[in-house]
Amino acid sequence: MAVITLYYRYLERLVGSDRETILARLPMIGSDIERVEEDHVDVEFFPSRPDLFSVEGVARAMRGFLGLETGLPQYHVTPSGISFSVDPGLASIRPYLGTAVIRGIQLDEEAILSLMGLQEALHWALGRGRSKVAIGIHDLDRVTPPFRYIAEERTRAFVPLDYEREMTMEEILDEHPKGRAYADIVRGFPKFPLIVDACNQVLSFPPIINGELTRVTGESRNLLLDTTGTDERAVMTAVNIICTALADAGGRIESVDVAGNHIPTLAPSTRLVSARECSALLGADLTPAGLSLLLGKMRFSAEPAGDDKVRVMVPCYRADIMHDWDIFEDAAIAYGYENFRAELPPTFTIGRAHPVMIVASAVRSLGSGLGYQEVIPFTLTSEKVMYGKMQRPVAPETLSVLHPISEENTIVRTGLLPLLIETLQFNRHRELPQRLFAVGDVVRGLLTFQKAAFVSLHPAADFSEAYAVADAMCRELSIPYTSEESEDPAFIGGRRGSIVAAGRPIGVFGEIHPAVLNAFELEHPVAAVEIDLTAVPGYPAGLGTP
Repeated sequence: MAVITLYYRYLERLVGSDRETILARLPMIGSDIERVEEDHVDVEFFPSRPDLFSVEGVARAMRGFLGLETGLPQYHVTPSGISFSVDPGLASIRPYLGTAVIRGIQLDEEAILSLMGLQEALHWALGRGRSKVAIGIHDLDRVTPPFRYIAEERTRAFVPLDYEREMTMEEILDEHPKGRAYADIVRGFPKFPLIVDACNQVLSFPPIINGELTRVTGESRNLLLDTTGTDERAVMTAVNIICTALADAGGRIESVDVAGNHIPTLAPSTRLVSARECSALLGADLTPAGLSLLLGKMRFSAEPAGDDKVRVMVPCYRADIMHDWDIFEDAAIAYGYENFRAELPPTFTIGRAHPVMIVASAVRSLGSGLGYQEVIPFTLTSEKVMYGKMQRPVAPETLSVLHPISEENTIVRTGLLPLLIETLQFNRHRELPQRLFAVGDVVRGLLTFQKAAFVSLHPAADFSEAYAVADAMCRELSIPYTSEESEDPAFIGGRRGSIVAAGRPIGVFGEIHPAVLNAFELEHPVAAVEIDLTAVPGYPAGLGTP
């Protein structure tokens, strides 16, 4: 989820309403207010709405939702006369380029912060950490068109952003903070992507860092946008979102000639939807005219097209509209969720707790009683986290994702302990001690069952602490067990043990190996326990058994 900072003064100016009205209605467009400060509010939006990741985008949506400005926003694009060539050598490296010129922009401090926040949020939501899409924004007046997007030798040098000396691209990957953070994206290529102007001056080394030459400041009036990546649709979506945000901030958008194509067009797309289908889904009686009015509040252009159909023009920045039901969801938002009549379901049943949940509830009570805090890790993870960093071999029955959306989500978790240690990594700058536990589903092959895991991070964490937690778990869960020496490479030899019940190993405990701590960037010892809950008496027969 993306958390966006909205500065009141800038937001009120763009919306044309006061902050009290905006804050009262903002949650009803699908957001969650995280915190309200004196000069700004932090708001969380779903990743499916990257057009709302800026003050300009939120203001545009709120003007429609409040009825101040309805219908399709109009964005005019004129040719800039500037061209951008793409080196064929980039086809196997980073082939797609999106670009635009923005003129006459006046960026105050709050507008610059909004633009920077939008750029980073898009890197996360669309760019998958810049691997899929990376965005550069440059002061156009400091460089000379035409521009070239080329595959360059790794020894090429320029002054990167926030530095005063020239560095080769290899040095940037090793020494610059951004280079170290994103080096893995390009390290394996024989040449690196580079954007240069007619004088061979460097604008950008995508997806790593811009050049200091084209730094955008409050004095910048004309901008050049570049977006590069491996997914053409995502690249063009980023162009549309940034251009429309800058247009709403007062800029004039001009297209750039890229291999004969003028980018961007900012043209809307058209869909034909059914008012009857929308009414049936929402439980509201909507005519084509009524549906058109609702969609106008959500910044679509909509008009009746017969007794049932509505012709809808979808703004170029709405990349989330992939099905008619996406439009119907916006109609529901405009209708107002508070206006839907609450009804009891036609059937009524009385449920009882599933035996699996009874066991999980007992573990939660135990964890809280031992002074641990529960976390809920994601179900999807990667081989790197689950096995590589843990020094464990990949389990043969690991269930892989057929079409993963990122390198971080390639398998279904087979355990909870690696994810808890990863959580410690995310919170390594927080105060100590940190004691966390998790209980939930894991998958082995096509079999789903439950595990529980505990981790304790502090300078005195040791084998004794892990053994005490393992013993307390087994005793309180009525598991008759014995302990044996373990061979688990995630733990330190001589400071690790296996939990054995009914003749089979059901868990492991001990002190995490220093190599694992280094892999997760942890500086203090970690005592850990993980146990298979199928060994708990009363666990449903047939669930989780080998």
